[in-house]
Amino acid sequence: MSRTILDLHVLQTVPPSNLNRDDTGTPKTAFYGGVRRSRVSSQAWKRATRKAFADLLDPSELGVRTKKVAELIGETIRELDETIDQAESWELASAVVEAGTGSKLAVPKRKKNKNKEEKEEAENAAEPAPESSYLMFLSASQRRGLAELAIEGRSDIKAFLKDKENKARARQVADSRHSIDIALFGRMVADGADVNVDAAAQVAHAISVHAVETESDYYTAVDDRNEDAESGAGMIGTVEFNSATLYRYAALDVDRLADNLGQGLREDAAPGEPVRRAVEAFLRGFLISLPSGKVNTFAHNTLPEAVVVKLRGSRPVSFVGAFEEPTLVESGGHLRQASERLAEHIGELEAAYGEQAEHTWVLRVGGNTRKLDVVGPRVDLEELVTQVGTEVIRRQQGSDDR
Repeated sequence: MSRTILDLHVLQTVPPSNLNRDDTGTPKTAFYGGVRRSRVSSQAWKRATRKAFADLLDPSELGVRTKKVAELIGETIRELDETIDQAESWELASAVVEAGTGSKLAVPKRKKNKNKEEKEEAENAAEPAPESSYLMFLSASQRRGLAELAIEGRSDIKAFLKDKENKARARQVADSRHSIDIALFGRMVADGADVNVDAAAQVAHAISVHAVETESDYYTAVDDRNEDAESGAGMIGTVEFNSATLYRYAALDVDRLADNLGQGLREDAAPGEPVRRAVEAFLRGFLISLPSGKVNTFAHNTLPEAVVVKLRGSRPVSFVGAFEEPTLVESGGHLRQASERLAEHIGELEAAYGEQAEHTWVLRVGGNTRKLDVVGPRVDLEELVTQVGTEVIRRQQGSDDR
């Protein structure tokens, strides 16, 4: 049976910047095609995309990823039942989270204090909420469901959850009605593999289409209170950066997304509506987002110059091979050469493997991307999002009919 796979191919030029740095503060890089390229990790762009969802989706459609899960669910418990105090809410939350996910929660160890005053403050401070040993990703519906279950078993929560049926209910709550970001990016629960969620979206590390050299900016800051006679800087330092035309790629398995979302996030949602909203949010979020590393220093606020979206019925296909040989600046810059390379590579690869997409959309800006007109019809962002969402729903409904 035909699948529904969306491939997103993006060319984006970024000026001097440090979007994603390593532990030494240096912009991340990778060797590809025998040369060093600028690199932005997949995690960095997933994070940026998730942050963009805050402006695109209702909070009820999104999850929260935190170690402070007892504190989080405890807040919901107290909202639902005002007679429950903070300490009891944390105890109830810890019990249902452990039953639902298999994860153990514990009060974090106190940090060693450097002086007597800090030690006394720590000893007098209230005990913090229990935490999980790793980040836990839960949707709004899952948090509320676990909170309701905790209140139901409040009188003796341990005995309540020892009952096999109640424990199964906790497990079911933790593994249903996933938020859009959980459905897209997945969830790993180390102590409860049966409630893991396989990600519907794959995001590649963005790499430059050309070789890069990392540069260093020496800066100084002047003390505003210095008198004219006081020469010299109040502070000096360096920050490393590079600039690049990036090839970004992501693939979205719409069928897996639909499975992850299940019956949807709201009881009154129309069939397919959660899937459409998730697809459209992912398109917008991935295309317009940008990792914010050192953004106040470099103001690298660009948007993609070229976007190619392919809808396939078989498997995802990346076109990164178009840039295995790095582009060289002769005339027209890296963007023009990258657009020409991409247009040529798409045609040749799809013809050779018989992997022609069922639908193609091209969003481009400026004369340097003109060669991409041969790839597919040109659209703007609003048309792209609307048309892709409509086609996805049409295919999902057709799949349901079969």
